[in-house]
Amino acid sequence: MSSSSMRLIIVPGLHGSEPLHWQSWLEQRHPGAQRLSVQDWHAPVLDEWADALDRTIRQAPGSDWLLVAHSFGCLTAARWASRHATTRVRAALLVAPANPARFQIAPERLADRLPFPATVVTSRNDPWFDSGEATQLAQRWGASTWDAGHVGHVNVASGHGPWPLAEALLEALQTTAAQARRPCPTPLSRPVSSAWVASA
Repeated sequence: MSSSSMRLIIVPGLHGSEPLHWQSWLEQRHPGAQRLSVQDWHAPVLDEWADALDRTIRQAPGSDWLLVAHSFGCLTAARWASRHATTRVRAALLVAPANPARFQIAPERLADRLPFPATVVTSRNDPWFDSGEATQLAQRWGASTWDAGHVGHVNVASGHGPWPLAEALLEALQTTAAQARRPCPTPLSRPVSSAWVASA
């Protein structure tokens, strides 16, 4: 499937994503994209933002959405997934998550494994979260990781307006999500070897 077929829900972080931000660039490239709306972008409250995300998802037409989150938006997406059951989201791209400790968020509130494929993009010089700790958080979520190198907080300040890598990662996630939805094969009439199971 081409990137043009992707249905995106944009989940900005603290202060929102300004027009030059890569999230806004993606939103413009995908006319059907939806964007999280919160009362105050400058005062993040995890559960309130998670509830707002749930409303955004439930009000979005159709299904098979992909979350595109940045910074505190990554924490919002993870918290939403732990509190609200739905099959409308198929995958998530979580870029440069913020450090939960900077917002006095207890680790157990973000400890649940995500119920869909996800990729966490980390930065080796992210001022908001040590890349090693971000990788550990991704592991708790059951997400794959992408080391983007020394790219700051992957925002406008670090030069991330148009960002083709985001499109590439989303295409890969969409493929993974589509494979995960394929029906299981018909059970075999003979015993299945452990080697086959490991590779399935």
